[in-house]
Amino acid sequence: MTSSSAPLTPDTIGDRAIVFRGATILTLDDGGTVLDDADLLVVGERIEAVGHDLPVPDGTVEIDARGGILMPGMIDTHRHMWQTAMRGYGADWTLTQYFVWYYLEHGTIFRPEDVYAGNVLAALEALDAGVTTTADWSHGLITPQHADAAIDALEEIPGRFVFGYGNIHAAPWEWATTPEFADLHARRLHGKGDMLGFQMAFDVTGDASFPERAAFEVARELGAPVTTHAGVWGATSDDGIRLMHDHGFMTPESVYVHSASLDRDSYQRIAATGGSVSVSTESEQSAGQGYPPTWVLRSHDIPVSLSMDTSVWWSADLFSAMRSTLGADRSRMHLEAHAQQETVTHSHLRSEHVVRWATRGGSQALGLDHAVGSLEAGKKADVVLIKNDRSPAMFPILNPYGHVAFQAQRADVHTVLVNGRVVKSDHQLVGVDLDKARGAVEESLEHLRSTMGEEAWLQGMNPDVPETKILDNPYTYTDYRDTSTHDRVGDQV
Repeated sequence: MTSSSAPLTPDTIGDRAIVFRGATILTLDDGGTVLDDADLLVVGERIEAVGHDLPVPDGTVEIDARGGILMPGMIDTHRHMWQTAMRGYGADWTLTQYFVWYYLEHGTIFRPEDVYAGNVLAALEALDAGVTTTADWSHGLITPQHADAAIDALEEIPGRFVFGYGNIHAAPWEWATTPEFADLHARRLHGKGDMLGFQMAFDVTGDASFPERAAFEVARELGAPVTTHAGVWGATSDDGIRLMHDHGFMTPESVYVHSASLDRDSYQRIAATGGSVSVSTESEQSAGQGYPPTWVLRSHDIPVSLSMDTSVWWSADLFSAMRSTLGADRSRMHLEAHAQQETVTHSHLRSEHVVRWATRGGSQALGLDHAVGSLEAGKKADVVLIKNDRSPAMFPILNPYGHVAFQAQRADVHTVLVNGRVVKSDHQLVGVDLDKARGAVEESLEHLRSTMGEEAWLQGMNPDVPETKILDNPYTYTDYRDTSTHDRVGDQV
C-alpha cells in the first residue's frame, strides 16, 4: 500500500486502486447510513467497497481521511456555464436587468470561443468545489458552432456533465426542428453515456396556441428530457405548466427550474406527473423569480435538487446553495408561524435534507441515480473528501450533515474523484491547465469589452431598463403578453 504525502495526479496513480481511510462517511444511500472511522475503496471507475478496516489490493494508494467527511460528489442541476467568464459582473442586477443585458442587448455578441471560455472556467470551478456533475443550461447557442464549442469544453475537463441545449435568441420550435440541431445531436451527443448526458433547455411562455409543442415533440423523438424555467415571476406562469400538462409533456424526467411563483394547481401537476424542481435559492431570493419554493415543494412531496444558476451574479458552489436554502426555508416557516401568533419549536427542514438534495436529489433529477449520487459498492466513484487540517472551522465534527451545510466551504474540499479519476488532491486541482483557461477567459473579456465599448461595459453592471423594449413577458421570441404581473403598456414593441 502506498500512502499519499503530496498531491496525487492521474499519472502518479495510474491504474492502481485508491482507498480512503478513517473518514466519517455520509453514504446518502436509501437508509441514510453514516459510518464513523470508515474506509472507502475505489477500483477503476467504481466504488468497490465501503466499510471498516477494508482489505485492499497490493499497490493501493491510501488517502488519510481521518478528521474528514467523505460524501458523494455534489450535483448542480442548472448552471448557465457559458456566462462564467463574466463572474460577478452582474452582482447588483435584478432579473429584468439580466434579461436586458443577455436577451435584448449584448447576448448575441458572444462568439463560439466565448462560450468555450465560460464553459471551461465553470467546469473547473465546479470540480474545485466538489461538484462532480453539472447540468449545463446552455441557452446562448446562437449557432451550431456555439454548441460545438460548448461541448468541446465539457469534453476537455474531466467532470461529469449534462448538456442542456438552448437558444434564448430564437424560438424553441424554430431551432429544435432544424437539420443542424439534429446533426449536432447525432455528431456530439448521442450515445455518450453517463459522462455527457443531454437535455433540451427551453421555456414555455403560456401562449394558448402552445407553439413550444414542436420542440417537445422533438425531445420526445430523441428521448431527451426537457428542463424549463417555470414559475418565474412575470415571465413563465401557471399557463405554461397547464399547457404542458394538457398536451401530455409533463414527465418524471422533466426538471422545472425555480418554480417559485406557481399556484397550487401547478405544484399538484408537477407532483402528479413525477417531475422535480431545481431550486436556485440565491437566485430566487435576489433576482426576483419568487420566494425560494422549498417550503411549498415539501408540502406537495415534490423532489428537489439544488443549483447555482449563474456566477455572473452569485457564488458557484453548492455549499452556498445548501446554506441559503436552509435559511430561506426556515425563515418562511417562522414568518408563517408568527403571522398566526405561533412559535416554531422544531425545524422541519434539516441539514441532512439539503445535503441529500445537493447529491442524491441531483442524481435522481438527471436520471443518473443508477450511477452516482451515493457512496455504495458498484456505483461510479464520484467522491468528495472534505478535510482541512489547517482550518479551525473543521473540528470538531459533531453533526456531519450540519458541518457540510453550515461550516464547510470550497477551500475545505481536499480530494475529488470523478469516475474514479483524481481531479483534486490536497486542495489543488490536478491534471488540468488553468493557464490555458485563464488565457481563454482573458481573450473573451477583451472581445466583449472592446465590442461593447468602455462606456457600455461600465454601464452594463447596472443597465438601464428601456421601457419601449421590455415586454410584459421578457421572453421575446413570441408576441404573447402576460398581464398577470404587469399592466399592459400600449407603446411597447
